[in-house]
Amino acid sequence: MNCLIVDDESVSREILTFLCEKEHGINLVGKFSNAMDAFRYLNKEEVDLIFLDIHMPDFTGFEFIQTLKNPPSIIITTSDQESAIKAFEFESIIDFLKKPIDPDRFRKSVIKAEKIHRESSKASEPTELPKTKNHFFVNIDKRLIKISSQEVNLIEADGDYINIMTEKEDFRVHTTLSRIMEKLPQDIFFQVHRSFIINLNKIIDIQDNTVLIHKSVIPISRSKRADLMKRINLID
Repeated sequence: MNCLIVDDESVSREILTFLCEKEHGINLVGKFSNAMDAFRYLNKEEVDLIFLDIHMPDFTGFEFIQTLKNPPSIIITTSDQESAIKAFEFESIIDFLKKPIDPDRFRKSVIKAEKIHRESSKASEPTELPKTKNHFFVNIDKRLIKISSQEVNLIEADGDYINIMTEKEDFRVHTTLSRIMEKLPQDIFFQVHRSFIINLNKIIDIQDNTVLIHKSVIPISRSKRADLMKRINLID
């Protein structure tokens, strides 16, 4: 976690620096003696945690928090224990450390901050929707055309294009074999040659280094033949 220390007392800043440097999960990116300098920093950079003193000249810690649009997690550091009551008014304040700071109490506070950070990071991760490969879409003349994977006989590379040959019609698409292979169900499609992908369910026969798909004779690369034999339901 990237963190800041905001405290007008130099001794307090040094003590907090020492404690932060002992924690592997904390990356101390800045120390400020007043809230305004910290505010300017946060206008340019983001942090995960702030150790914040409450009683500072000109600008209190609570006033500082109110200036932040999206405050990170904040751990209050102060010798005034009564400030802890007001701290409950701020959702961003996750803990309260009374000066002089006890190292064990500091460690517990950091563990709490790390847990909140992990949970927050996990919650912000986009949910990956399950991908269906029963069909895919291709862009042809600014139209998105849906093609059923089961109906594809074979796919042939043709320069910067591929030709998708189905039972009903053929489609010419500006893409690559490797790109289209990512969209196909791997259990029924196999690349037998650098220029051809075939639907294993459409194989009529295999002879020497060729395979017959519908009415097309497709070459099989020597390096691919052994893998192809493993993929088909062969009775020895």
